[in-house]
Amino acid sequence: MSTLNIGWVGCGTHANEMLLPQIGRFDARIAGLCDVDEARLNATARRFGVAEKDTTRDWQALLARDDLHGIAVAAGPAIHRDIARAAIARGLPVFIEKPPAPTAREAQALADDAERAGVPVMVGFMKRYSTANRIAANVIHAEGFGTPASFLGQYMTAPTYFSKDVDYTGFYLHHCVHYFDLVPFLMGDVAEISSRRHEIEPGKLLLHVDFRFVSGGIGTLVVGTHQSRGTPMEWWQVMADHQRVEVRNVHEVRHYRNPPFKFGKPEASLVDGVDTLVWEPNWTAAANEDHKGYYAIIADFLALLRGDKVRVPTIADGARAMALMEKALGL
Repeated sequence: MSTLNIGWVGCGTHANEMLLPQIGRFDARIAGLCDVDEARLNATARRFGVAEKDTTRDWQALLARDDLHGIAVAAGPAIHRDIARAAIARGLPVFIEKPPAPTAREAQALADDAERAGVPVMVGFMKRYSTANRIAANVIHAEGFGTPASFLGQYMTAPTYFSKDVDYTGFYLHHCVHYFDLVPFLMGDVAEISSRRHEIEPGKLLLHVDFRFVSGGIGTLVVGTHQSRGTPMEWWQVMADHQRVEVRNVHEVRHYRNPPFKFGKPEASLVDGVDTLVWEPNWTAAANEDHKGYYAIIADFLALLRGDKVRVPTIADGARAMALMEKALGL
């Protein structure tokens, strides 16, 4: 296949800063660009070299083109649902940012449509793709780690981020949903889920989400809107028998094993296979690690379009994450 032609819907800050810059790093181009806001559409087109004739405010016109290899959408859950449904009907592979739809029921309907049509629909759960999370997940899923026994984690944000949304819908759909995908990805299928809630004041919410997994493992996820975005917001740990893996602040991985005590041993050293391994990126290197995961997720979407066999977060995974979130939060 020659250069991939991508149709893109959504020219907001997230698309401009996180997703669209990745396209030019591959043998792919933004062949068509769409947004309902003309000023935003034109500014994005100039930034990424999209000709005026290839821009539109009508996503249906974009989808009607016959030169596209795939469609990508980052514009909000309702339009994600509508465009994915239309793309499936056309047989066109699609990438949709999370959340994939306004509700779990609608996400599941998309998953059913995609399965019947045999059309790949990928969801932007980039937490699976950050370099540190991928390293840690590979350790956990390796045979030598054993069955994960527990998950502990926190994924916080600030009240100002959702100050105009004190019913917390945006917080749930755009923030929390990430970890309702990541946790079962790390730990396996969820058997039971519930949550405990503490609202400090309107706009400042704390939730402890409790999991029991089919494997017998247990877990707790802390999410909330009462921390400063100027501080580290994210941390998680998975434990097995005499092993645990931690990811701190998105970029640092620690793998603890079962080392002997060093006290009273003049010959003590670091022993491969038992002592702790630590990985963190070289911040001075010109080559940038993919700390947020956006490069890798776009790479997999493009690989999907080329027909490569890649494991990606699918619309079925999106429906599962939405269902778990709604059950835990009583939505």
